[in-house]
Amino acid sequence: MKTPEIANAWETRPAAASSTSDPDLPAIGRARVAVICDFLEEHWPSMDLAGDMLCRYLAENGGAGFVPAQMRPSLHRRFSRLPFLPRRLARNADLLINRFGDYPLWLRGKRRDYDLFHLVDHSYGQLIHGLPPRRTVVTCHDLDTFRCLLEPEREMRPGWFRAMTRRILGGFRQAAHVIAVSEATRSDLLRHGLFPPERISVVHNGVHPSCSALPDLKADAEAARLLPGDRPGAVSLLNVGSTLPRKRLDWLLRVFAAVRQQIPEARLVRVGGGFTKMQLQLASKLGVERSIVILPFLDRNILAAVYRRAAVLLHTAEAEGFGLPILESMACGCPVVASDVAVLREVGAAAATYCRLDNLDDWKATVTGLVRERTQDPRAWELRRQRGVAQSARFTWAENARQTAAVYRKILEND
Repeated sequence: MKTPEIANAWETRPAAASSTSDPDLPAIGRARVAVICDFLEEHWPSMDLAGDMLCRYLAENGGAGFVPAQMRPSLHRRFSRLPFLPRRLARNADLLINRFGDYPLWLRGKRRDYDLFHLVDHSYGQLIHGLPPRRTVVTCHDLDTFRCLLEPEREMRPGWFRAMTRRILGGFRQAAHVIAVSEATRSDLLRHGLFPPERISVVHNGVHPSCSALPDLKADAEAARLLPGDRPGAVSLLNVGSTLPRKRLDWLLRVFAAVRQQIPEARLVRVGGGFTKMQLQLASKLGVERSIVILPFLDRNILAAVYRRAAVLLHTAEAEGFGLPILESMACGCPVVASDVAVLREVGAAAATYCRLDNLDDWKATVTGLVRERTQDPRAWELRRQRGVAQSARFTWAENARQTAAVYRKILEND
């Protein structure tokens, strides 16, 4: 596990004299940016990816005048060391103390070491209370974290949870600038009046370099091991992501069951964890539980290999901040059928196919049509794959870093 000192491995440039007159800034030539990331122990692959890629590409292109330092202390375990406490309760207690106590205290001692602070996950907004807000940027992926305050009728929570969320939201709103990962997220921020337009920039996420339609012998072999019996040409329908309610895994199961009525040999590969008890009961009721393969979150190279083996990616979310699996799938040459929501059209454009969540017949006809196109019209299928690869190529982490650096310059100019 990384220690705070090891986590700063991106600090590769020596310090020099500073041109700024702010006594709270470090004495350096090129501006140093603290890229503040989630605890690795929290296991949010998309948030970890965002922090890792930003640091990597800021550093690789010379930082466009910025030196990134990845801030990611190790989680201090307290309650989870006690064998008599329920595991989930102990883990949540440790996260709460670390998020609201240990992490802010650790960061407070480093505020003089950096010119700018970039929080890559809005749900860690409480950290901004201990940072210089005029020199702090935060990336907002969606507004789920604040739903109990912004739309309490949709998400009822106890008083202590709302108080915790107010602390996070209060810090979040102090940031000098917000980077929204999509136009849809920007629209939500404006709709709820959280920031004025001039303090929001849209910077899309990128596709990980491992995502490619080209073979990777080692990763492909491992994917084959994880998916026994997955012969060439097999009909594997893929779903990738978390198990949050908005992902609508219940609808995913219904779509899969409907497709199997036409393609009995189809199976569902689910990457990112299992189903809830109610979802498992639904799978059993639908008679598809034996045709599902459940995999955990995977190494990036192996995940790309799983994308390459799939016939179609099914993305059934009713709401998203971005929809990264859509781009990753297309980059690997796997066509996509997604829910017809604005943000997914923003990402997939004309390269993906969209269905309304309440129209099961439409999903069934669309998915079965694509599967049959793969064998009956290889030329059309190949053109579809090429359109997906071309669309995904428009989203790179290098461009994300370039646009983020432009936001940094704007903050420094206005400070």
